[in-house]
Amino acid sequence: MRFTALSLAISSILTTQAVVADEHTEDLQDVVVEAEGGTSPAVTTAPMDGASSGIPGDAADFLRDINGVSGIRMGGQGIDPIIRGQSQNRLNILMDGAYIHGGCPNRMDPPTAYSAMESYDSVTVIKGSQTVIYGGGGSGGTVLFERNAPKFEQGKPYLGSAEVGYKSNSQTKEASVDVAAGTELGFARGIIGYKDADNYEDGDGNEVRSAFTKQSGNLILGYTPDTHKLLQLNLEATREDDALYAGAGMDSPMSDADNIRLKYEQNDQVGPFSAIKAEIYSSEVDHLMDNYSLRELTAPMRMSVPTTSDTRGGRLLADLMLGETTLTVGFDIQNNERDADRFSGMANMEPTTLQSIMWPGAELEQTGIFMELSQPIGTLDRVKAGLRYDRVDASISRGDEKPDLGPSPTPNNLYAAYYADTSDETTENNVGGFVQYEREVGDGTFYTGFSRSVRTADSTERYLASFSRNMMTMMDMSWVGNPELEPEKHHQLEAGLRWQGSAWDTDVSVFYNDVSDYILRDKARGQDGILVANGTANIYRNVDAEFYGIEWEGGYQIMESLSTTASLAYVRAENTTDDRNIAQIAPLEATIGMEYTMGALEFGGNLRMNAEQTRADLENGSGQDVQETPGWGVIDLYGSYEIAEAAEVSFGIDNLLDKSYAYHVNRANADPFNPEAIQVNEPGREVWVKAGVRF
Repeated sequence: MRFTALSLAISSILTTQAVVADEHTEDLQDVVVEAEGGTSPAVTTAPMDGASSGIPGDAADFLRDINGVSGIRMGGQGIDPIIRGQSQNRLNILMDGAYIHGGCPNRMDPPTAYSAMESYDSVTVIKGSQTVIYGGGGSGGTVLFERNAPKFEQGKPYLGSAEVGYKSNSQTKEASVDVAAGTELGFARGIIGYKDADNYEDGDGNEVRSAFTKQSGNLILGYTPDTHKLLQLNLEATREDDALYAGAGMDSPMSDADNIRLKYEQNDQVGPFSAIKAEIYSSEVDHLMDNYSLRELTAPMRMSVPTTSDTRGGRLLADLMLGETTLTVGFDIQNNERDADRFSGMANMEPTTLQSIMWPGAELEQTGIFMELSQPIGTLDRVKAGLRYDRVDASISRGDEKPDLGPSPTPNNLYAAYYADTSDETTENNVGGFVQYEREVGDGTFYTGFSRSVRTADSTERYLASFSRNMMTMMDMSWVGNPELEPEKHHQLEAGLRWQGSAWDTDVSVFYNDVSDYILRDKARGQDGILVANGTANIYRNVDAEFYGIEWEGGYQIMESLSTTASLAYVRAENTTDDRNIAQIAPLEATIGMEYTMGALEFGGNLRMNAEQTRADLENGSGQDVQETPGWGVIDLYGSYEIAEAAEVSFGIDNLLDKSYAYHVNRANADPFNPEAIQVNEPGREVWVKAGVRF
């Protein structure tokens, strides 16, 4: 990992500048949804801790309430977010400026699994490729979980909050405490959270494996000599135990993450710069999976998979004011190292035989430089543009290591068996950018834009080396990365209109995304470049694809105390090389809501609906879609009461009619020895209550 340039740059800043907190408020608690990269006419806010949010299993469960965002469920938490039909590292997800990459090749623990909601003050969702400053790729969007420096009242050098909650069905119990104390020169903030959930029942009364226990803690230290500067150190730990997954052949007895972040911000003049920001971070994940300690063994062998995923990086950026033009320039570094071994053993023995080297010392390093500008044109128009270059270096260190089990090949031998190539160190030079035009039109804003983003293959797509063979049928069920994958090139067009009337508002956007070299997870059937044709092994290959869709949402204030909202989102995606549907695409989704406020009391309800998804990838498919999913509609009710100025209780009923339903993108039973596809259903009726105080 090469930190030299970034470390020297940050050191030079810190040795010449004093430091302190910028002017944030402590109680933002907002989700910000940006359909067009940060320009104010395309920003929508919603309360993060509002009554309608209930008690989500994790941050991605919460994000599914945002129009155009869906998520893949395989258990009670660890939901994998999807934006505009794109998921995994097609989304740039940053936790307070840091990247965290999970330890499960099957994505039990996407980055949002390590984002304890109680520890963040705001979440920002930028749909599409509308910015270049948060890393390469990000063709589907960017999600920023952020914490703010506390702001103390005159004569009160402390503040805090505490919250407890309970949800029936899964018997979920949660509690969190957030306290801060400080002076004009600095602050200390501590946040702890706890959540424990049992298995829930779906609407038919079937128990769904979904239990987990999670604990999190944060210590944040800040130095603030004036209102324009901040130096902040954040130490964070997340501990997850005994997580059960209905949509996987294994569970996770343990999943731990430790994160260190150092951040410097200055929002006044520094030489030619009007603002500067520098960040360094380290994220370490230890994850364990097995098929026997938390479930009845259904396979003939015990399997255990300990994994590690360590990410280190940083970012330095600065703003230049050139007349009315704001120019942001900077560079960033991200390095991720992953190791995963699968051990096997007899049914009555601990698994100690190395069966597969699943991540063979995989390392990805990305170094990027970027610039982004915003330029007003007259009084009604604005242009925003960005350009980014990334160098990607990818390699493995254990490609020729032989597992202990006799039939198991080395990772390089496994790659060669499917692609005729072994792994060599790979370098990519990727260029992306965007341009947007915005115009004020009456009481609204019209915007349109074009972007190019380049996404490199991740460690699983490149280097996974999971060898599996049914010794009775000799059927190969391996899961093999492709070291020769080309990076994806996304070329996107988007246009939209946002209109704000006296009693109503509306926001609509349409988008089209043409993708060259889309990285498709598929079944091995002897396609071009694939040497086997057994139809059971999982492989990766490049194809061309297209995505297009529409998002709309609006609201109407019927009277001062009564309002209504509605939204819909639709994405269509096709593998144009093979004339096949892309898997894991949500159908038409819609929501209708109504809310009534009477002083300190608030009531509301939502009708959530999904159309039937008939465009599943089933015939000669990739194996990622379970079935054509029937449509459904679910009613949620919620309310809140402000007991006092600093105390509130909220309550609600999710899935009021106890409907049995599943999102199309939810996982199926992934146990190869129990092959009947059973889609993971959502929870049945759940009654929930939360109480919180601020001090």
